[in-house]
Amino acid sequence: MTISPLAPAWLSCPEDSNKLHEPMWARDVRRGEDGELEISGIPVSELAADFGTPLFVVSEADFRARARDFKDSFDAAFAELCGGVDVYYAGKSFLCTEIARWVADEGLRLDTCSGGELAVAARAGIPGADLGLHGNNKSDAELNRALDMELGRIVVDSLPELRRLGALAQDRGVRANIMLRLTPGVHAHTHEFIATAHEDQKFGLSMAADPETGTSPAADAVAQALENPGIRLLGLHSHIGSQIFDPAGFELAARRLLDFMAEVKAAHGVELPELDLGGGYGIAYTEADTPRPAAEIAQAMAGVVGATCAELGLSVPRISIEPGRAIVGPTTFTLYRAGTIKTVRVDTEDGGTAARRYVSVDGGMSDNARPVLYDADYSAVLASRSSEHDAVMSRVVGKHCESGDIVVRDVYLPSDVDHGDLLAVPGTGAYCWALSSNYNYIARPPVVAVRDGAARLIIRGETEEDLLARDMS
Repeated sequence: MTISPLAPAWLSCPEDSNKLHEPMWARDVRRGEDGELEISGIPVSELAADFGTPLFVVSEADFRARARDFKDSFDAAFAELCGGVDVYYAGKSFLCTEIARWVADEGLRLDTCSGGELAVAARAGIPGADLGLHGNNKSDAELNRALDMELGRIVVDSLPELRRLGALAQDRGVRANIMLRLTPGVHAHTHEFIATAHEDQKFGLSMAADPETGTSPAADAVAQALENPGIRLLGLHSHIGSQIFDPAGFELAARRLLDFMAEVKAAHGVELPELDLGGGYGIAYTEADTPRPAAEIAQAMAGVVGATCAELGLSVPRISIEPGRAIVGPTTFTLYRAGTIKTVRVDTEDGGTAARRYVSVDGGMSDNARPVLYDADYSAVLASRSSEHDAVMSRVVGKHCESGDIVVRDVYLPSDVDHGDLLAVPGTGAYCWALSSNYNYIARPPVVAVRDGAARLIIRGETEEDLLARDMS
């Protein structure tokens, strides 16, 4: 075992490179007696033979268990305060018809943010009352579709949208159920959060007062919503960030939104009945990530909501949350086959050089854009067998014509990883297939669901015929 000077501070050199870091994997993933990675008892070599690589492999049992865990944990924490919580699965993280059905089966609702995602929900048979629609720039067609489907809520993002939706609803002789998305001045990411007075982003209505008018866009939106005959104002919504491990950011956002609800009550004599505290709960992509159990987050949020409402003299609103990554992320790994492998020498800070092994795989940024978009870190393991060879500093890269096509930036892999071996990258359930592309005319991979020792396609892989189908020449 040799520690590489190229390794980031958070990455340890493993004594046993065959060992799995459990928080990163679905609960039914393990190594078999021969050292091969298995999921629900199915060896990855069998999956690769049946479905090819790259391949997204999702554990249905693990997805359902994580969905139930959020629902049960938050219901228990808020039972005495407001009777329970509405959990909306954030479809943007990963959505297909089968996933939508799992969501409904486990008692969750579904959050969408486009007409296409609404189409998936409709195909899955989810009632409009169990759907929400987000988006900073919803088209008239999307708003009309939401009204046709009688959505439980439309999350309004701006004053122009509020007025446009109100007019569309009045033309139909109906009232649109809405929540107002506010920016509470809390930004959370990973282990930190900061609080600011003003917002510089495309989403939401600022709660900060305009120095010229003396009022805020959020306050103006509430007043206009209450006066608009085409609008039924249900409550407020916020989303403070992504991949959050510290519940303090959620707690501060809840306080600010409840303070605003008290201001609404004082100004208009109305107690808004609902409050959505968003999503963004973190998962383990690497050994450095420390996700909190859903029950721990729920208890912390319930404590703040209950105490703040008592202090302000408010009835506790019906709470909703929107986990996506935290449900689907750890349920899935991507299976790749290794191709070209080479070792390069890299300059080090002490003036010397160190070796880095480049392991190329048959996918890349077309099936996981997060490393190139967000500099996101992932992990990887040798999946088709175990190895007793020393672990060496490696970089898993894709096959695309881009130097930034990196799948796993820094990982220790056995020195005998070779052409034809299978590698598995965990934690790819969220924002990987959903962000996939056809860059370099690479077909998007299939998605396989595994449960009780059986595997089935839930999204077929694309073919070259699919890639050419829209080419009009």
